[in-house]
Amino acid sequence: MITFLICLALLVTAYFTYGCYLERQAGIDPAAEMPSRRLYDGVDYVPLPRWRIFLVQLLNIAGLGPIFGAVLGAAYGPVAFLWITFGGIFMGGMHDFVSGVISLRHDGASLPETIGIYLGRGTKIVMRAFSAGLMVLVGAVFLSQPATLIANRIECPALAGVAFGNFSWLLLIVLGAILVYYIVATLLPVDKVIGRIYPVFGFALVFMALGILAVLLFSGKYTIPEFTSLENCIADARRFPILPTLFTTIACGAISGFHATQSPLMARCMGNERECRPIFYGAMISESIIALIWAAIAMAFWGGVEGLNGAIAEYGGQAAVLIDKIAYTTLGPVLAPMVIVGVVACAITSGDTAFRSARLIVADFMGLEQRSLLKRIAICVPLFGLGLVIIFALPFQAIWSYFAWMNQTMAVVTLWMIVVFLVRRGGNRWVGMIPALIMTYVCTSFVFVSDQFFGMENRVAAYVLGGVATLAITVFMIFKLRRKDA
Repeated sequence: MITFLICLALLVTAYFTYGCYLERQAGIDPAAEMPSRRLYDGVDYVPLPRWRIFLVQLLNIAGLGPIFGAVLGAAYGPVAFLWITFGGIFMGGMHDFVSGVISLRHDGASLPETIGIYLGRGTKIVMRAFSAGLMVLVGAVFLSQPATLIANRIECPALAGVAFGNFSWLLLIVLGAILVYYIVATLLPVDKVIGRIYPVFGFALVFMALGILAVLLFSGKYTIPEFTSLENCIADARRFPILPTLFTTIACGAISGFHATQSPLMARCMGNERECRPIFYGAMISESIIALIWAAIAMAFWGGVEGLNGAIAEYGGQAAVLIDKIAYTTLGPVLAPMVIVGVVACAITSGDTAFRSARLIVADFMGLEQRSLLKRIAICVPLFGLGLVIIFALPFQAIWSYFAWMNQTMAVVTLWMIVVFLVRRGGNRWVGMIPALIMTYVCTSFVFVSDQFFGMENRVAAYVLGGVATLAITVFMIFKLRRKDA
């Protein structure tokens, strides 16, 4: 438990120390005029209280990542604690904070537009398609999984029959209900649905994490493994090496490109630049704490990492089943439903904002104002249609696997944007450069190592090729920076 407690303390301390340092690097200006007031439109540009924005941001970025990803990532062993802690502090927290500030400084512009400002028009064009596609993919994932969790908890023999492919009538009904909610939340002004119900779900998410933390600290039933080495404890270590696979398995609890697509939604609602640290950095640190707690209980609940790997194999890698068993065993039938509600809320509240982000991304590059409901509908119809095609055409594991890599690739591009921003400001470029180099290598080596892509048997060659690709990208960025400096 010592490793766990140290990591927990580091995350909390980082908010008050490294978070303040990042404020200085970004040049936070409390007197700056906010887009929420200057560009107020009653739909997306709407001032909201700081506490409400924080809870919305936390739910926007949380999704299933810090829960599902942490439980599955814990199979690698206590080394997962290090990735969550140092990744959250120096990579994910920095990534979310600075990208959020950049969006705020450019009137809450969506990620592809800010990338274009700092990395050029060509990169912007590519990232428009890439980010919109990622948002639809996220929306599809976070539509199917909460529907599955809810349907699995409802006993209704009359609707249990197969209706289409692997989908029962009950599952289709639940999918339809969540889809209707997604459409409403995507189309209506941000303060009508998202701004009102998210804080309730936010409290459920916090309660869920605190409940599991209390079990870990005070029940006396569970022992959290200590970090003693960098050993890869996962069942098939050769197929799933720590570098790069752990870095994509646990994304939202450490660093996630998806977060930078969500920050513009909140940048359009903020009342002062001083809110950037609690909303952007604070939400990411909170998410890392949630991931740390779930990784710890996953290892402890099954008596260690070996037991967790056995459970993952037994239940076919279905993190939802593992979470369900942890919740009902540790918290009992009275409190456990709150955990399931929290998990479902995390998924749904990231899914609807993913589609909302996709709408804003498309609207930004098409130059369509969003006061008009008809224009919002015109953008949303094809987005939701594509999401449904993905759900019915692809198995969940395939969707999740490619989402994981695309998500971290998005983080790479965002990190390089941050480097350019810091250079232009005369700040400490290494704050962004070191994470950018690490994540570039993670994503490039993943292409050569993972079975999803080349799956090279010669791992030395795979890692060398990842290094060559990283070097090429770095050289390209250095020349781009020099041209900007000239």
